[in-house]
Amino acid sequence: MHQRHPYHLVDPSPWPFGAALSAFVFLIGGVLYMHSYQKGSFVLSFGFLLLLLTMALWWRDVIREATFEGQHTKIVKHGLRYGFLLFIVSEVMFFFGFFWAFFHSSLSPAIEIGGKWPPVGLEVLDPWKIPLANTIILLSSGATLTWSFYGILAQNRKEAITGLVLTVLLAALFTGFQAYEYINAPFSISDGIYGSTFYMTTGLHGLHVLIGTIFLTVCLIRLWNYHFTKKSHLGFEAAVWYWHFVDVVWIFLFISIYWWGGS
Repeated sequence: MHQRHPYHLVDPSPWPFGAALSAFVFLIGGVLYMHSYQKGSFVLSFGFLLLLLTMALWWRDVIREATFEGQHTKIVKHGLRYGFLLFIVSEVMFFFGFFWAFFHSSLSPAIEIGGKWPPVGLEVLDPWKIPLANTIILLSSGATLTWSFYGILAQNRKEAITGLVLTVLLAALFTGFQAYEYINAPFSISDGIYGSTFYMTTGLHGLHVLIGTIFLTVCLIRLWNYHFTKKSHLGFEAAVWYWHFVDVVWIFLFISIYWWGGS
């Protein structure tokens, strides 16, 4: 039957049920693992792998609908863009809560931590070493990603691929430096309010960098397989928005937590 509207009516799919089931198994596994049950780690790992598999298969179907079936019309793309922008806004609110906790504790330090910030007796990280290097790396990755995006718009395949490869490599380098920083940090997440706010905020950002790196890697595979054109590149555009959001959050992290909060 001929479709008389530009909207995409999604075919019946098993993936919403699969995602709910795998998330449930993942949750139960987490509870069992935290309470030291014998098979807790196995259930947790199984649920996590099941969730990854469901996500990969679901997104595979979305890519097929968009790239090969032509289901993502102009109005559908508008809806997807608005949806992704709202997702980024929700992430902004998520980080806002952790920054609120940090500033609440640092602007009015409790007597239990010596009435000072950073707390008395706590050795903090030097912001002009690894944090500054990571700032340069992450901002450089934003520049190479923008280069790659404009390579797509200019229909320059070589520049687009080169820029995206450099972005993924810089993202991996950032994660490696942050892991090294965590391993050698003179304090842990258990060291009072400073340790908990520091690791929760920077760790949450690190998780977003990891997710963004996977996002960009998938875009690189799709770019290599000619999925993106000058007029059809919504998936890559979403990855660019997400990565620039990660860049901006890191700038606030560096200034407020590493520099101001550690001085």
